[in-house]
Amino acid sequence: MSSITPVVSISSLTLQPRPAEWKPPAGTKGRFDVKRARAAPLMGLSKLGCTLHEVAPGATAYPHHSHRANEELLVVLSGRGELRYGSARHAVKEGDLIGCPTGGPETAHQLINSGSEPLRYLAISTMIDPDICEYPDSGKVGAYAGDREGEFVHLSNYKSAIDYWEGE
Repeated sequence: MSSITPVVSISSLTLQPRPAEWKPPAGTKGRFDVKRARAAPLMGLSKLGCTLHEVAPGATAYPHHSHRANEELLVVLSGRGELRYGSARHAVKEGDLIGCPTGGPETAHQLINSGSEPLRYLAISTMIDPDICEYPDSGKVGAYAGDREGEFVHLSNYKSAIDYWEGE
């Protein structure tokens, strides 16, 4: 019997902490603090992602990053925050829509809870596989394929790039 339904109430979603293998290191405790609930799989969606996020005051869910394959639309449900977008910063609040198109550092984005209450938002995204993400703050690049929680993940630093023909 299938548990897929065309209608899901946001209030029925159960927020979960980040999986253990994706928890940030001890030195960043408090800076990255998010609980999530994936809604898209409950509705049978595979080409469109939809995840409810709740970010603690003063924290963010993810590092500043951009996608080369996937677009994201963030819908702020409650709370206040600050969007880092490229080199700019924008105040955001309940009811705001945030578009994150594909690109490089110029479209890198990060939503930070700048308020005193939890920041709740929906992240709606295309689910193009594989995806390449760039992290301008740390100079990393990541390749992601398969399950978004890590079927294939490779992170490297731009400084450690090797020649295409090396080892052939």
